[in-house]
Formats: sequence, structure tokens, C-alpha cells
Amino acid sequence: MSRRRRTPRGPRGAPPPLSGGNQRVEERGDGDWVVRTITGSSSTKTYTCPGCSQAIRPATPHVVVWPLEPGLLSASGLEERRHWHTPCWRRHR
Repeated sequence: MSRRRRTPRGPRGAPPPLSGGNQRVEERGDGDWVVRTITGSSSTKTYTCPGCSQAIRPATPHVVVWPLEPGLLSASGLEERRHWHTPCWRRHR
């Protein structure tokens, strides 16, 4: 029986790769955040932006952010990942 090759996992707290974007770390007043740009073509669900409480509709370019260091009560950054409108994230300080 052949063995399947497993995909290497990222560091603790790193969400799985998302298609259609790039990733960087940004510093804000409340800590360091991983910011991933999502293209409209890779966005297929509706999310609620925490900056304005409005819907981010499918096919809308936006950013996904999560803390570089997960909180003490979080098993991973997946639990703290949030989708923001790009202008709302830029205003978030």
C-alpha cells in the first residue's frame, strides 16, 4: 500500500492557504496582524465586516485578518480570523 504525502502545516495559528490573494503582516495599535488580500473572483460567501457591520457580498475584493499571535484562549488563528472591507481595515488603528 502506498503512503500519501501529507502537506506540511504552517506555524501554530496560521489558517490554511486561501486562493486568490497575497499575505503580509501589518502593525496596528492593538498588535501585529496577518492581512491577506482576497480577490473578487475567489470570494464566494457573504461575510459581515466588523468595521462597519455591513455585508461583504460574494465577488467583492476585501481583506482577511487574524492576529499574528493567537489569543491565550484560541487554539489557532482560524478562530480569530475576520473578513473586512479594505477601506474599513485601513481606518482601523
